[in-house]
Amino acid sequence: MTVDYLIIGAGPAGLQLAAQLEAEGRSDYLVLEGADRPGAFFTRFPRHRQLISINKPHTGSDDPELNLRLDWNSLLSDDPALRFTGYTERYFPDADVMVRYLADFAAKTGVKVRYQTRVTKIARRDDVFVVNDEIEARRVIVATGVSKAYEPGIPGFGLAEKYTEMSVDPRDFLDQRVLIIGKGNSAFETADALMETTTLIHVAGPHSVRMAWRTHYVGHLRAVNNNFLDTYQLKSANAVLDGHVRNIERDGDGFLVTFGFTRSGEVLKELRYDRVLACTGFAFDASIFDESCRPQLAINDRFPAQTPEWESVNVPGLFFAGTISQERDFKKSTSGFVHGFRYAVRALHKILNRRYANRPWPSATHDPMPEAITESIVERVNRSSGLWQQFGVLADVVTVSREEARYHEEVPVSYFTETGLMTADHEYDHAFAVTLEYGPGHDQVDPFDVTINRISQDDASRAHDAAYLHPVVRYHREGVLVATHHLAENLENEWNRPEVHVKPLVEFVRRCLTGAEG
Repeated sequence: MTVDYLIIGAGPAGLQLAAQLEAEGRSDYLVLEGADRPGAFFTRFPRHRQLISINKPHTGSDDPELNLRLDWNSLLSDDPALRFTGYTERYFPDADVMVRYLADFAAKTGVKVRYQTRVTKIARRDDVFVVNDEIEARRVIVATGVSKAYEPGIPGFGLAEKYTEMSVDPRDFLDQRVLIIGKGNSAFETADALMETTTLIHVAGPHSVRMAWRTHYVGHLRAVNNNFLDTYQLKSANAVLDGHVRNIERDGDGFLVTFGFTRSGEVLKELRYDRVLACTGFAFDASIFDESCRPQLAINDRFPAQTPEWESVNVPGLFFAGTISQERDFKKSTSGFVHGFRYAVRALHKILNRRYANRPWPSATHDPMPEAITESIVERVNRSSGLWQQFGVLADVVTVSREEARYHEEVPVSYFTETGLMTADHEYDHAFAVTLEYGPGHDQVDPFDVTINRISQDDASRAHDAAYLHPVVRYHREGVLVATHHLAENLENEWNRPEVHVKPLVEFVRRCLTGAEG
């Protein structure tokens, strides 16, 4: 059989893209899934079963768009029954709820999925992909996630028990000394689960522990997993080791680990443990591709290298969706997580339609006057979930020609700057790209330090110095960035105060359109 779009993987990203195609009446696509159900990843991970993606049914608002800011698990759908918040009230839900939700999403959207079809080989012949020697596809979208454990180059690393395989029963670690390699959420999730039964736990890695509440990157250590830090700093037998594991070797019925301490100039010390656990994260598995279409890898070979269209940099027609799309904003925004990549997948669908079906990016015709443009921008930044979740990655773009303006929602920033939104019937001179962003150096600011002199929310003149999330409007003239305007941050995330937010933006837009800016 031959299809236009072959999606590999029926996890959240694969289902999201399939639902977009199904909703527009496409029949020329197929999803292949190796398991017997959608979302099989969540039947095993996280190993201790608690998700760290928040779920908040009680928001005080009946605006579904606004509520998606506090719902990190739902896929995008017009069906209110397909909101994850209707499945549980737990703020950090059990992973089994996600499995049930994704099964319902697949059934209710009617997406075309072939289960128990594991992809073992992808080749390319005459500009067509051939999958498992039986299915031909003009385009392939890989949505498999990062499916194999990442293995750093540590001598003896094979002796460690991998996060993907280790026991999750705390009684199996009774009275044992345990080393956990890694300083991410999987490492601390494991440490928290084992604290009650172990003799001691050391969590080790070469980089400093980075707290999500400080960096605003939700993949850094979350507060829900950091109880272990108390046991270290309050001298309760456990410790965080800063440095490199240099070697692991067997020592009788245990292990001898050589460790180089960063804080002591790489002074080496040998430490003995009963168990060594590897919680070093995951990587993309490129083994299914033969030499005719093997994608180039990036970031220590953990992700496929991608263009602003989420296409392989070296294999035309090969696209990526879901957590592997985070190569574009690694450790900066939210493409590695459901609440971020659901919008990226929706944008990818629009990119595919524009490229292969000659459909322009959806837009609304708009009054080109500064007041009207400002009103629309303010309305969107105050309720948009896409700009909120994909901060700095997606932008609303207002294009202005002599005759009219058009408002385009959730355009990838890099795609806009590289490709633009020109169409045969709309050639524009002016463009305003609207994002929500944190300020430069925001991850170096302690948000709980009351001695820091913060910028007043009323001070529009210093809005560009704001560290917290706030709207940024960039003006492009004839494809060139000319000027940038920041809206003052606000505790309630309501950027609509007439004198502080609205009036300065109206004046900025007016100056841009009259040529006074730049």
